[in-house]
Amino acid sequence: MRILISNDDGIYSPGIIALAKVASRFGEVRIVAPDVEQSSMSHAITASRPLRYRRIRLGDFEAYRVDGTPADCVALGTHHWHVDLVLSGINLGLNLGNSCWHSGTLAAAKQAALLGVRGIAFSTSVSENKEPDFGKLDPYVAKVIDMLLKEDTMRLVNVNLPEKPRGIRWTRQSVRQYDGKVAPSKDPMGRPIFWFTVIPLQGAEEGTDRWAVEHNWVSVTPLRLDLTDEKELGRALALHHTPAIGAKSLADGQRNDKAASSRTREHESSVRTKKKRREKS
Repeated sequence: MRILISNDDGIYSPGIIALAKVASRFGEVRIVAPDVEQSSMSHAITASRPLRYRRIRLGDFEAYRVDGTPADCVALGTHHWHVDLVLSGINLGLNLGNSCWHSGTLAAAKQAALLGVRGIAFSTSVSENKEPDFGKLDPYVAKVIDMLLKEDTMRLVNVNLPEKPRGIRWTRQSVRQYDGKVAPSKDPMGRPIFWFTVIPLQGAEEGTDRWAVEHNWVSVTPLRLDLTDEKELGRALALHHTPAIGAKSLADGQRNDKAASSRTREHESSVRTKKKRREKS
């Protein structure tokens, strides 16, 4: 099995080496990651300039650094190497709930899924005082990979590890309201700058990824690329004033378009005739 590993913390993050070491037990590993930190880049791709793909040596692994986003890295990595699985992380910081919308770590896994390759994102909690103890997380990362390799239908999965796990839980994404607050400040030169802060306004529900990690469970959340709200779509389709576009309604629309065009031509002809009469008089 060929396993591509990426992240959004940058190629020299300790989390990517920790993940590569675990992944090497399951297959051949190659690392392709951003040359600098790309946290919260979401699923941005670089379309306005070319990218550079440079080989480096990272521990015992073949690795490449890219001057682009996590999604760029996966796109380039799968272009240069046939891949069976993409792993992203281990991110220095959790990606729970609404963080999934802007997470670069998860975006790497999503890019894999878009390309038809299975993608799994790993994140863990981190504090200002110390880095995660990847040695203690190692057996849980290995267990999750082994578990998910047996679940072939799960093409995109988000995994979050607490500092001291006590087990593994299947979870759903926590979706709750946040207070997106802009905090103005000034740089050392006195120029205005702004920080964007996010503060949860609601507690986590049991069974969600956030609830699981708060209770020291490893959270494993199956995700999907289709963002369609099926309930609202079903409701909209049931409304009497929104008929489906069928052959008959399409033909009616075309007839109406032709009639409108004909009226427009008649009006323009009438205007030209009146103008000629005025010029003669």
